[in-house]
Amino acid sequence: MRKLSEQDIEKKLLHFPDWEYFDNAIHAEFEFENFRDCFSAMSRIAFECEALNHHPNWSNVYNVLTVSLSTHDAGGVTNKDFELAEAIETIVEPVDD
Repeated sequence: MRKLSEQDIEKKLLHFPDWEYFDNAIHAEFEFENFRDCFSAMSRIAFECEALNHHPNWSNVYNVLTVSLSTHDAGGVTNKDFELAEAIETIVEPVDD
């Protein structure tokens, strides 16, 4: 899989307003009503990760999920990361403040 240029990444991010590019990865943070909802979303995301054979660097603290995507074999962000980001977007429903 080919590493995307910074210009390509920035162009693709126009379709992913919750995501940012820095430190050679795309990153997003999602807030849920409570821990249970956050953990439930993580479980659903895990199935997508297995299906795509692509796994995020992620963490959660109470109701906040933080995700970083980068394709380690390619040394940066690839289309595979955006494919997983799209799957994540369809699963999570961030809480509006």
